[in-house]
Formats: sequence, structure tokens, C-alpha cells
Amino acid sequence: MKRSIAAIASGIVLSFGNTSYASDLVETASTGATFKTFIAAAQTAGLANTLKNSGPYTVFAPTDSAFNKLPPDTLRTLMKDKEKLAELVSYHIVPGKITVADVKPGKVKTVQGEEVTLTSDNGKVTIDNANVIQSDMMADNGVIHEIDTVILPKK
Repeated sequence: MKRSIAAIASGIVLSFGNTSYASDLVETASTGATFKTFIAAAQTAGLANTLKNSGPYTVFAPTDSAFNKLPPDTLRTLMKDKEKLAELVSYHIVPGKITVADVKPGKVKTVQGEEVTLTSDNGKVTIDNANVIQSDMMADNGVIHEIDTVILPKK
């Protein structure tokens, strides 16, 4: 039985697909079309270099549609206030690398300093009131979980 080179090549890609990482969290987030607002917020807040150069971090990144759920002027106001924007972005980042399989229900401290609540129920993971809709996007300095809602610091 002959196998085409394309079939063999696609098997190789599938076999190694989960082990190759984009180089950092920002680059990994940039490969998808859904994190443009989060990346822009991280850059404006001055946190993009942190997400590129240190870690490991677990980033619960809201999608662009999650940002669109915010009241109309909220994002525009935040983008003009670097300090509040930095608080918001860092509230979505947890020190260490937590894959979905590693989630232990309970509170974890964010880079911002406050705690968020993680839950895991039959494979459904939430962080505060946001659902993880895509998980375990690996980078060499952490992992990204796509969430459907922007979580807001309590302060």
C-alpha cells in the first residue's frame, strides 16, 4: 500500500503539532485572530514585554467579543488610563503554568495582587464569571486560556 508524501507529512505535523510552541505568550496570542484587544491592552499598559520575557504565566485572555460586552465607553476609558489598564490586564494573569488538567478549584492570586476563583466541573473550567472556551495554548513561557468574559478587579 502506497502512502503519499502529503499523507506522511500531515501525519508528522499531527504527531509533533502539540510540542511546538510560538516563542512567547504575546506571539502565541497573536497567532489567533481573537485576542487583538487583549494584546493592544497589554501593550498600552506596558505589560507586553513582561509577557514576552519572563514567566511562566497562565493568561486567561478575553476574546475581542468579550471586550465588546463591556459597557460602550469602558474600554475607551481604560485605554486612556494606563494604571487601571495595567490592573485589568494583570488581573487576567496568574503566576506559574496551569493547564486545564492542573486546575484545582479554589482561589489563586493574580499578578495584579487580588485573588480569582477557579472552578473545574466535568471539564468545564471557569475563572470568576468567565468560561474557558479554548484551553492550553502553550508558549515557551506559559499557557493561554481563552475566556468569554472580561473579569474585573474588585477594587
